[in-house]
Amino acid sequence: MSKESIHRNNPLQGVGLKQVLEELVTYYGFDILYAYLNMNCFKSNPSIAACTKFLKKTEWAREKVEIFYLYQYKNLPKVSSEQFTVAPRERIVPAHHKPGEPAILSIEDGEQLRHKREKNVASRNSHAGKNHQSSRQYNHRRSTGTSRFADNHRGDESSDTDESDSHSGGGASVEDSKSAPAIDPWGFYKEKQ
Repeated sequence: MSKESIHRNNPLQGVGLKQVLEELVTYYGFDILYAYLNMNCFKSNPSIAACTKFLKKTEWAREKVEIFYLYQYKNLPKVSSEQFTVAPRERIVPAHHKPGEPAILSIEDGEQLRHKREKNVASRNSHAGKNHQSSRQYNHRRSTGTSRFADNHRGDESSDTDESDSHSGGGASVEDSKSAPAIDPWGFYKEKQ
């Protein structure tokens, strides 16, 4: 089977990036595209030419627009798990999946979606910061073998170190790491019998 016949049902086949943008802007306008895609090319002095130039240079942004085109504008059903990681132009759309009417979108819904995404990102970032302090401290602790995992398995002799680490904002000082023996955290792993 040729590549053309495999991808025949994909609405992006044979459609240039400029045409995709023209269709999206004609139907939705730059405001809704910015609200849903959160790209500055749709906000500050937007034009088809400027957006096309930016998207040709930026692969992740181009794929984001193409995904929007497939699943909002062409209103195709959700992608299968096998096709999820494949680039939008390379996705195989089953023959029984037919493009529908474009989704009805509003700026208000797009703003709510964007705020929800920002909140999720902030939550993940704050959670990650608690676990590892700064990357420099984390890498230092990891390379010297004084990770929290190793500290917790050292026994009573390390309880002072754990307490001082938690009160000082995390991370052992250079002096502490020199005096502490390097411990392999996998040394405590026991296979289930």
